[in-house]
Amino acid sequence: MRSFLLLLLTALSVTSCLQAKREIQNLHPLFNISEKELMESISDLPAASRDKIAARAQIFLDLIVQMLESPEDLLILVDKQHALGKQYVPPDLINLEGYSFSLVGNKLKLRRMIIPDLLAMVESGREQGIDLVISSTYRSYSRQELIYNYNVQSLGGEIADRESAKPGHSQHQLGTTIDFGNIDDSFASYPAGIWMAEYGWQFGFSLSYPKDSEEITGYRYEPWHYRYIGRHGARITREFFLNQQQYFIEFWEQKNSFFRKKRAR
Repeated sequence: MRSFLLLLLTALSVTSCLQAKREIQNLHPLFNISEKELMESISDLPAASRDKIAARAQIFLDLIVQMLESPEDLLILVDKQHALGKQYVPPDLINLEGYSFSLVGNKLKLRRMIIPDLLAMVESGREQGIDLVISSTYRSYSRQELIYNYNVQSLGGEIADRESAKPGHSQHQLGTTIDFGNIDDSFASYPAGIWMAEYGWQFGFSLSYPKDSEEITGYRYEPWHYRYIGRHGARITREFFLNQQQYFIEFWEQKNSFFRKKRAR
C-alpha cells in the first residue's frame, strides 16, 4: 500500500511539473508566449476556433508573425459599430484604367498595395477560363452617403441597413474592397463566383459577408463582396477563424498589441 501511494504521488508530481513546464515554455521561437498565455488570449473566440488554434499553435503563431509584418492599416476594423472618419481617404489610391482588368465603369480606384495580388488572381482566373469583372471598388464617404440614402428611400430603413452600410461604415472606403460581377446573389452560382469562393483566399481576398452569417457580420449574404486582407490574413481566417473575416479582424483589433509585445527580440 505504501509503495502504491509513493508511485501515485510521484506520478502526480511529474504531471504537475509537466503542466507547469507547458505554462512557461514558449510555443514558438519568435514569441515569448506560453501555451497558457496563448489560450487566455483566444478565450473569447468560438470553441471551434479555439480548438483549431490549440491543435496547430505553431502554425497559427507563424501566421501571426507574418501579420505583424503587414501594413498596419491593412486590417482596420470597419463594421456597424466601427466607422472611418468623413475625411478618411486611403493614401495610395490609383485608377485601374491602365491595367488589363475587366471593369464596369472608368473611375474605379483601389490602393496600389493590393494591385500585385489582384493582377496575379485575375491572371490565374483567366488561365482557367474565368473572367473576374470588377464592378465596384473605392467609395468616398460622400459617395456612400448617397448610396445609403437612396437605399433607405427605395427599400426602407430596415432593409437598407441589412444591405447597405451607412457612410463611414463601408469597407469600400478602405480602398481594398471589390464587388465582382453582377452584384447580386446569383453571382455565387456563376463560374466567377464559384472560382472566387474556392481560390480567392489564395491571393489575399476574403469574403466579407458569408452565407448564414448576418448575426456575426450585421449584413446579409453578399457573395460578390471581397476585402483584401493579405495572403496570410486570408489563410489564417480560413484555417483558424471558421472562414469568418469578422472574427479575425475583431480579434486582430483587440489582440495585435498583445502579440507585438510578446514578439521575441
